[in-house]
Amino acid sequence: MDQKILIEAITQLAKEKGIDRSEVGDIIEAIFDSVIRRRYGEVDNFTIIVNTDKGEVEIYQELEVVSDEELDDEVTQIDLTSARLLPDMEEAEIGEVVVKVIDPDLFGRRAITSAKQVLNQKIREIERNQVYEEYRSRVGEIIVGTIHQIRPKDAVYVNIDKVELKMPRNEQIEGERYHRGDTVKAIIKEVKETLKGPEIVISRADKSFLKRLFELEVPEIFDGIVEIKAVARVAGKRSKIIVESNDKRVDAVGACVGLKGSRIKTIVNELNGENVDIINYSRESEVLISRALSPAKPLFIEIDEDRRTSLAVFDDSEIATAIGTGGININLTSKVTGYDIDAIRRSEYNRLEGDDIFIEDIPEIPPKYIRALHDAEIETVADFLNADPEQILEIKGIGEKTFERIEEIIQEVLDKKRKNETALDINQPSADKKH
Repeated sequence: MDQKILIEAITQLAKEKGIDRSEVGDIIEAIFDSVIRRRYGEVDNFTIIVNTDKGEVEIYQELEVVSDEELDDEVTQIDLTSARLLPDMEEAEIGEVVVKVIDPDLFGRRAITSAKQVLNQKIREIERNQVYEEYRSRVGEIIVGTIHQIRPKDAVYVNIDKVELKMPRNEQIEGERYHRGDTVKAIIKEVKETLKGPEIVISRADKSFLKRLFELEVPEIFDGIVEIKAVARVAGKRSKIIVESNDKRVDAVGACVGLKGSRIKTIVNELNGENVDIINYSRESEVLISRALSPAKPLFIEIDEDRRTSLAVFDDSEIATAIGTGGININLTSKVTGYDIDAIRRSEYNRLEGDDIFIEDIPEIPPKYIRALHDAEIETVADFLNADPEQILEIKGIGEKTFERIEEIIQEVLDKKRKNETALDINQPSADKKH
C-alpha cells in the first residue's frame, strides 16, 4: 500500500465531498487505527502521526523490553536482543520502554480494504454532521422539495439535493393529497439527531408556516412596516392572524390582502383553501376581541383583565357563527387574543342579568300587567324570560302585542343596566375596578 497515493486519494475525495482539509488527517488516522486493531487487537500502545502536506504516515509502537526467555506478547513486549537492534537502542535494558517504527506498507491489501470501509464510514459521519448543522441553522425557513416516498400511516418523505426530509401526518394539512414526484412547499420545523443520522422534520400544518408565507408574500411585513402580532391555526380549516401597522400611512389588513385580494389569494391557495381571518390589532382588549370573533359580531363584551377571561354576548341567530363548527371560531379567537372567551346568547345573558330586577319596579310596564304577571308567579325579569311564551300568552289580558311590548321594555331595562355598570366600571379608580 503506497501511503502517499492513499493520502492523496483521500484528500481528493474529501475535497469532492466538501470536507475540510483539517478533517482529512483525522480520517486517515482513524483508518490506520482501524487497520492496527484488526491486526493486533484492542491495544493502545500505537501512535499514529499524519502529515497530509507531505503525504506521509508515521506509526510508532511502544514496547516493554523483557529477557529473551520471558517474551510472551509480541504486541506489547520485545525481547532484549531485538530491542538492542533498534536504531539508537544498543544499550537498552530489561524493563525499559522502547519505540519501534512500523512501516505502513507492511499492512498490505487488507489494509486497503479496511481503509476503504473506514473512509466510507467517516465520510458518511461527516456528511451527516454537515447536513445536521446546515438544516439546524435553517429551522423556520420555507423549502421546496420533491416528494419521493409516501407512507399513508406515517409520513411523506421529501428530497432536496439528495437530503431526505420528513413530514409526519400531524404536520400535514388535513384533506391534502400528495403524489410521488410532486413538488411541495413546507417549513423546516425541527432537526433531530438519531442513530441513523439527522431527521429533518418539515411542516405545512404549523402556524409558523402561515406566518412565513405572509412574510414572503407581503413586502410590508418583510420590511417591518407591518408586524404580525399573533397567529392561531387549525390547518386546512381556519386561521386567524393579528397584524399591526407601524406606519399610519399603511393599512395593515389592506397590505396583507393585496390589490383585489391578490396576496391573500396566493396564501389561501397554498394552504389548500384554508380560511384566513386577518385582524387589525388594537390595544383595547374589547375592540381586539370583537374583531377577532369575525365573522360573528358580538353585541357587547365583558372582560376580566386579571383572569384574562371574556364573555361575548351575541344575538341568538349569531351564536352558531360565533362558536363555529366544533368550536373552531371561538377557540381560535381565544388562542390568538390570549383571552379565555365564552360566547352566550343574548337571551341567556338576559336571564342571568334579570334575576335581581323585579317587574313591579319597571314603571314602563302598566300596573295591570304587573298584577297579572304576579298572579302567574312571574315576579322578576328572569322569571319572565325563562317562562314559556305560550304560558304567558295564556294569562288573561296579555296578548301577542302586549307580550312583545313587555319584551322590548325588559330589553331596554337590561341594556340600560349594562351601560350604567360599564360607565361605573370605567369611572372607578383602577385599584377598585371590577370587570
